[in-house]
Amino acid sequence: MLAAILLSFGVIFVAELGDKSQLMAMTFALRYRWWVVLGGITVATTLVHLVSVAVGHYVGVALPTGLISIVGGIAFLIFGLWTLRGDDLTDEEQNKAGRVTRSAFIAVASAFFLAELGDKTMLATITLATDNDWVGIWIGSTVGMVAADALAIIVGSVLGKHLPDGFIKIGAAVLFFVFGIWLLLEGIYPDSPAGIIGGGAVLGVSVVGASIRMICKRNRRSEPDSDHLGDPLEALERRKSPTE
Repeated sequence: MLAAILLSFGVIFVAELGDKSQLMAMTFALRYRWWVVLGGITVATTLVHLVSVAVGHYVGVALPTGLISIVGGIAFLIFGLWTLRGDDLTDEEQNKAGRVTRSAFIAVASAFFLAELGDKTMLATITLATDNDWVGIWIGSTVGMVAADALAIIVGSVLGKHLPDGFIKIGAAVLFFVFGIWLLLEGIYPDSPAGIIGGGAVLGVSVVGASIRMICKRNRRSEPDSDHLGDPLEALERRKSPTE
């Protein structure tokens, strides 16, 4: 079992580095408390990898990953719209704060559960479970994925403290849309780079649009204010006239 734990931990941890799951974790950490995101990821990962070892060790059949990917993509588009809408919250609304926390936990757990079904880490876990102790593979793969995503959560939490709220809100929504298109196209066109291309296109358009908006805003700020300058002839007359 110890060998299976170490093997699966190393494989899944390395597989998660740079994966979309890490980017998802960082995105959620920009909007919600780190412990809510980490808890949701842990629950989702535990369930997904339990399904993975069961498939690899007992069932040996493929899940309808295309349909699951489409459902996950729709869910992420909904999360993006939800992020743009925002949450109205004051210090006195403790009950509402509790509901928002629970909703965030459910959103994170369900998003990761849907995104990881059929992902390469799940397929790797299934493969490892066919020839190794399934309990060790389950434990090691779960801990490996949570550890890798925890790094992304740290990055997201640190960025969230140094970025303005408006930037975080729009940036998180854009990333959710990117993941949504990515998963949708992966489900519709499996075994093709359509998902990566589509998600990259959405991200590229968003970056270009944000850059154009920043340039326009900077140009408006650099334009002289005619109301403060006044008429130069009037200013010259005031200089010639004696002061009272």
